[in-house]
Amino acid sequence: MIKSEYIYLLLAMGLVTYLPRWLPLFFLSDRKLSDWFVEWLDMIPVAILSALLIPELVITGEPRYLDLFTPELLVAIPTFIFAFFTKSLGGTVVIGMALYWLTSQL
Repeated sequence: MIKSEYIYLLLAMGLVTYLPRWLPLFFLSDRKLSDWFVEWLDMIPVAILSALLIPELVITGEPRYLDLFTPELLVAIPTFIFAFFTKSLGGTVVIGMALYWLTSQL
């Protein structure tokens, strides 16, 4: 049998996940947002993705240091260019995997 603490924990995690998504939708759905604010909101996914990817692509070693010639970065640049021009998620994944495989063969 599941202890009641686990049920409370699951409910709290669900609430913490649901509320930040529901509150803006509830309070802002009937309002017209300014254009600059909408443009700013559109940049948030790119900023988060950059914050997650850049350290993994350019920082290596112990102690950690900046390396601009990591195989991951050399693969990511043409993959990003392909993604920018084609807007194809599947193609980008295939190109990235193929290029990473090719660099591991060298």
